[in-house]
Amino acid sequence: MALFALFRARGPAWRHGRPLEEQPEWPAHAAFMDELAAEGVVLLAGPLEDTGEALVIVRAEGVARAVERLADDPWTRNGLLQLTRIAGWTLRIGSLPDVPTSGSPG
Repeated sequence: MALFALFRARGPAWRHGRPLEEQPEWPAHAAFMDELAAEGVVLLAGPLEDTGEALVIVRAEGVARAVERLADDPWTRNGLLQLTRIAGWTLRIGSLPDVPTSGSPG
């Protein structure tokens, strides 16, 4: 499986001036992302300071599968986040956890 860097920007439904935890469907979004992390699909994720964007490092079989896995995120479906860019990513320094042996594949 390959690694991808997905850049997601705040969408039209984003409530500016409110923190992540006060956005609509925060608990559902957090649970969704936690599940993808438990499956070994999302490896790293978080907001990029002062940009309105988030970076998500994903392990998937291809670009289409990476995008597909995030398509069911409540924040994607409801216009809070939108994918702006995706690129293959090569890890050169450091390491990431292996793919979990249980759960669905990424």
